[in-house]
Amino acid sequence: MVELFLVIVRVWTKYFIFLIKMNYELKKSFECDQGAVRAVRYNVDGNYCLTCGSDRKIKLFNPKNGLMIKTYAGHGDEVNDAVGSCDSGFILSGSADKSIIYWDVSTGLPVRRLRTHAGAVSCVKFNEDSSVAISGSRDNTVQCFDIRTRALEPIQTLKEAKDCITGLIVTEHKIISSSLDGCIRHYDLRAGELTCDKVGEPITAVTMTSDEQCVLASCQDGVIRLIDIDGGEALSEYRGHLPKDYKIECGLLKNDSHIISGSSFGCVIIWDFLEAKQVNTLRINKDGGVIQSLNCHPTNEDILVANRRQMQLWSTIDFEIIEDEKMS
Repeated sequence: MVELFLVIVRVWTKYFIFLIKMNYELKKSFECDQGAVRAVRYNVDGNYCLTCGSDRKIKLFNPKNGLMIKTYAGHGDEVNDAVGSCDSGFILSGSADKSIIYWDVSTGLPVRRLRTHAGAVSCVKFNEDSSVAISGSRDNTVQCFDIRTRALEPIQTLKEAKDCITGLIVTEHKIISSSLDGCIRHYDLRAGELTCDKVGEPITAVTMTSDEQCVLASCQDGVIRLIDIDGGEALSEYRGHLPKDYKIECGLLKNDSHIISGSSFGCVIIWDFLEAKQVNTLRINKDGGVIQSLNCHPTNEDILVANRRQMQLWSTIDFEIIEDEKMS
């Protein structure tokens, strides 16, 4: 009986710790002073973050103390996306002005400006060593640029999409794009092959699990789908965030234990990855409104959220769990 009691106590202790880990609190909230915040992005180690504004500027912040470090101005229209390089020395940004800018972080000046897209640039990524810039656009193309040279033309243009490119994932030898045409396209650069997964609903955002086995696709029908990369099957579905007609981003917390998404009603929703059950709702804006951009910290469970003209940092509440040594 004593052994059974100790087993039950251990199980409930683990469950209690799990609940604590999913209990978030607002750590920081600060005005970005750049109009509506279109996107928030951590750098590679999570010590800094970027915000993209409707005022055509990008800002570099320390999210822990809210200190604004530098402003990058040079786009002619609102900035839709930005990403830092693998050494945090450069920034790549894409704008509604149809251009891509490659920035020097320390000087704040553009190193290269690329203007080959025929529509607004919706998403940007670096490859693994940040030698190639990849961009997706509303002109239905994905373009790749060798930024080690002074060439202004893309080294490759992918034209298979039938509608706007909404998201990009770049791995060591693959480029994965999502589109409003309802397809996820896998470009295998080593094999020179294209695989197309037809979801059947317009896709507004994509991200990948840490083991690179699955893609998470946020769709306009209000369903986030977990799709197996090798077979293309839908493995699970997550509902409740009500995206309506908005482009709302989703993400994966550390170790892929939970899935998060913005919403059309001022909240961030958290689901259990395996059970697809909603485990928490973070009230970002009491007045409602669309939460369209968020980003998960690369090494812990912090979440950055864009809330109209603000950026918010949410962290798990710290509790000290003390176990009786006799239980072990």
